[in-house]
Amino acid sequence: METADDGKLPLISHLEELKTRLIRSLIALGTGFFVSYLFKEHLFQIITRPLVKVLPPDTHMIFISPPEAFITYIKIAFYFGLFISSPYIILQVWKFVSPGLYDNEKKYIVPFFIFSSLLFLMGTCFCYFFVLPLAFEFFLTFTSEFLKPMFAVKDYLSLSLKLIFLFGLSFELPVFIFFLAKVGIVDAAFLSRHRRYAILIIFIVAAILTPPDVISQIMMAFPLMGLYEISIYLAKYAKREKSLTAAESTGS
Repeated sequence: METADDGKLPLISHLEELKTRLIRSLIALGTGFFVSYLFKEHLFQIITRPLVKVLPPDTHMIFISPPEAFITYIKIAFYFGLFISSPYIILQVWKFVSPGLYDNEKKYIVPFFIFSSLLFLMGTCFCYFFVLPLAFEFFLTFTSEFLKPMFAVKDYLSLSLKLIFLFGLSFELPVFIFFLAKVGIVDAAFLSRHRRYAILIIFIVAAILTPPDVISQIMMAFPLMGLYEISIYLAKYAKREKSLTAAESTGS
């Protein structure tokens, strides 16, 4: 088998390495799924707590097809399994890509994983503890003598997990803008100058991603506006770092 002259692993070895990392990641995911399924009842109570807190007394969730409850537990176990195994999976990704990175690239990868994970976790927690209870409380205001709430577990799980994921993803805005600034697509002056258009886009995106209620739309838009302001400072930092790197390269 041929080896690369520059000391890098040949293609076959790269594929073998990728296969090993994928197998380890799948084993970790499977283990996380199995452990989560053992605690499926408790995890179900956790994921449904935002709704249960605002439901009227003696109200229950329902399932309308024979396998729906079973599939619900499978989905919950999968998502929680993915969550608890994600640090190990990220570690496998890092071990695979790190040998091919330069030192100046490696110094950004670790902070990227840390801050992107923290921001995603902040977004999911914000949605779980604040957005979901207020949104469901708003929906329940339309209850009347002839309209009684009967939440299907499938619909609730689909809506809540979608919102939790979208809030976590939307909180990645500072990381996204930082890397746009690093590659020179945007800068702090551009972001400040177009702030009013950014706010308009934020509200449009919030209206598209959230259910058709004002509560969840506003509660997505307002944090994004704050994160946009933080992103302006990060863009300034990215520009300063880029200038220092260019100066060091010129000096050397």
